[in-house]
Amino acid sequence: MSRQFLNKVINKAIILVVVICFCSCKQDVVISKHEAVSLVDYVNPLMGTDSSFELSNGNTYPAIAMPWGMNFWTPMTSKMGDGWTYNYDDNKIRGIKQTHQPSPWINDYAAFSLMPVTGALKFQEDERASWFSHKSEVVKPHYYSVYLADYDVVAEVSPAERAAHFKFTFPESRSAYILLDAFFKGSMVKIIPEERKIIGYCRNNNGGVPDNFHNYFVAEFDKDFEITHTWSDEWTLLEDSLESMGDHVGAVIGFQTKRGEAVHVKVASSFISHEQAHINLTREIGTDSFEQTRAKAKNAWEAELGRIRIEDDNIDNIRTFYSCLYRVLLFPRKLYEFNGNNEMVHYSPYNGEVLPGYMFTDNGFWDTFRAVFPFFNMMYPELNAQIMKGLENTYKESGWLPEWASPGHRDCMIGSNSSPIIADAFLKGIDLNDTDLLLEAMVKNATTSEGRPLANGKVIKSVGREGVEYYNTLGYVPYDVGIHENAARTLEYAFADFTIARMAEKLGKSELAETFYKRSMNYKHLFDPSTKWMRGKNKDGSFQSPFNPLKWGDAFTEGNSIHYTWSVFHDIQGLIDLMGGKEAFVDRLDSVFTMPPHFDHSYYGFTIHEIREMQIMNMGNYAHGNQPIQHMIYLYNYANASYKAQEKIRKVLTKLYAPTPDGYCGDEDNGQTSAWYVFSSLGFYPVTPGVDQYVIGSPLFKKATIHLENGNTFEILAPDNNRKNYYIDAMQLNSKAYNKRYLDFDAIQKGGKLYFKMDDKPNINAEKEAEAPYSLSQTINKN
Repeated sequence: MSRQFLNKVINKAIILVVVICFCSCKQDVVISKHEAVSLVDYVNPLMGTDSSFELSNGNTYPAIAMPWGMNFWTPMTSKMGDGWTYNYDDNKIRGIKQTHQPSPWINDYAAFSLMPVTGALKFQEDERASWFSHKSEVVKPHYYSVYLADYDVVAEVSPAERAAHFKFTFPESRSAYILLDAFFKGSMVKIIPEERKIIGYCRNNNGGVPDNFHNYFVAEFDKDFEITHTWSDEWTLLEDSLESMGDHVGAVIGFQTKRGEAVHVKVASSFISHEQAHINLTREIGTDSFEQTRAKAKNAWEAELGRIRIEDDNIDNIRTFYSCLYRVLLFPRKLYEFNGNNEMVHYSPYNGEVLPGYMFTDNGFWDTFRAVFPFFNMMYPELNAQIMKGLENTYKESGWLPEWASPGHRDCMIGSNSSPIIADAFLKGIDLNDTDLLLEAMVKNATTSEGRPLANGKVIKSVGREGVEYYNTLGYVPYDVGIHENAARTLEYAFADFTIARMAEKLGKSELAETFYKRSMNYKHLFDPSTKWMRGKNKDGSFQSPFNPLKWGDAFTEGNSIHYTWSVFHDIQGLIDLMGGKEAFVDRLDSVFTMPPHFDHSYYGFTIHEIREMQIMNMGNYAHGNQPIQHMIYLYNYANASYKAQEKIRKVLTKLYAPTPDGYCGDEDNGQTSAWYVFSSLGFYPVTPGVDQYVIGSPLFKKATIHLENGNTFEILAPDNNRKNYYIDAMQLNSKAYNKRYLDFDAIQKGGKLYFKMDDKPNINAEKEAEAPYSLSQTINKN
């Protein structure tokens, strides 16, 4: 090698080192100083989109939306009606659709799409699909852009709450088109060329709607139409037509374009009428340019994401945090609108009438009672007050509280989890407007199963309590009376009873409180002392047999006895006593992680995705990808072994979550799996909704600043935090030593500083003096 060549190599190496050092230093500044980067740029809406029926890495789609917006927008890679509407590994897009889908298992409703094409007219969904690449795709909460390669078109969209602004940048073409697909199950389109407008409606749904359900839409263009076609059923093209109505119809408008010419489309919809859709469009977008719509949406997200400021030197953890926070702020969606007099009104998905007041939908409380609604109580009390008013309206309009709504009552999941949501809000000072009405509704749920609503002639069993008459008589739902998932129901009813009792007690209704406190101890009926697991019980009082704690389903819901045994949120000390004391309790907790990931799927007849997600994580039988066990790690705090919780929480945070398309370890259900991450990365978690405590875990970041709605600020400091230092050596709250294993709700709301001294070794001595979180048994014993 010549000296001259060697010098060149050395010089290039020096330059490269300088560049690398400069970039590294610059990155550190960006990570620690958020002024240098928008928080939305940390969010990856594609997190969780690499999913399938067989294996969920989130089961999400990129929601281009405003926080809690009435309408979302998303690119479609799958066929109309497919719950997995966007799959990361797909390579063709069929359109950008308005979506209201809360979950692929619930599927969508009121969907329609827009799609640009050039050249030969292709409007059938398989034929019109265009190749695209993630490399030419920009995905943000407030903005989506994609290059549709087959048509040389860039499609962009930014949302408002009930509207959206599209921008299609075309090539030079004598045949450029925009398609509006109104989807199946009943639709109508009408082209109005003189107004550069398409109006229509779509009626697609998967249940939970009255007979008069419609989603009325209006699309306004900024370019004259030279071609107007529609299509009717079975993709029959109706050339030079202006209107079509049928099971599945759509509209085609066409024109000539110059290279780089942008065609804008402003779109809005309403569940009330075409007139209301126009009002929504005028009010939310009006004369705004695309850039103005985009800026407004970005500002809305920046405001919400900015309520929690993270400072750390691990950018991937920051990206994961804000990607999860984005998911927490999507559901439940607003289903109310403002009429011409600016009065709040909503189309009721329960009785089909247009009525005043709030309405929210697209939520499964079986998931979200655990952490999403406790997060709202901590960060968004005003929003949660509005949601509670929406629950009042649901009860008035349907006679029942919702358990799974999309948009109306859906027959999905179990439990009586509207009660924990309402009680937790009330006990944390949220204005319920009509407290007596909501308590009446909660008690009705816990008293009768008669008169529940119907869907397709069948009772919606997820509304109210299936088997409540058995439960109130025997203290449990029997295994042998034809009610599936009976043990899970019993455990969830018992916790709901606890929350009813707490609310009744605060309202001074002592007799009612006593009744429900007693029922909340019903969990004990299912504890089998011979196996020390929860177990189904027959009507005659005998335990169901044979018993395999690894059997999924059957007596349990999307889990097994090993997962559900810990569902005694309100009385962990009582569960500790049943298991023989704290040492035995900790051993049993440990066993969940150390046993092989064996399972029995015979109840389902195949390995459901929740099972597979547990099996492949190499964490024994711990199934973080599904909700029933997500609080379990925190239970070490109740048995003087919080260091074990700290170790395992950090492992879950860093191993099972990532800001990538496969970034979740199971379903991201309406924000719940994300809310676990948001809470846990801050250092605490609401194990027991209805109690004013958060159980301490292990903070992930060096600093987090929480800007509360009341104007106060709560800081969480862990300056020694790193990959190895995940154990808490000591804590201080507002500069005073703190040795409780929980944090009070009021301590956060008053503002202050929580300081964690982190270490790479557990402080086992501190466990002996630590004060454990709330358990009902301890409260009873003190009294």
